[in-house]
Amino acid sequence: MFSYARAFVSANVRKVIKSEEGASLVEYGLLVALIAVVCIGAITALGTSISGLFTGVKSAITAVTP
Repeated sequence: MFSYARAFVSANVRKVIKSEEGASLVEYGLLVALIAVVCIGAITALGTSISGLFTGVKSAITAVTP
């Protein structure tokens, strides 16, 4: 039983290592991580100015509404 399980795992590990799909999955993961870092950086950099913009809009709306 143990030798069958070991042979099964060993054969599947070899398939995964030889497979090209794993490489593309890693590339997609890195791409998503890079996009997330860029988005977080942009939100952090623009966060203060956007907050000020919304505060100005809120003040303008409250000044006009009775």
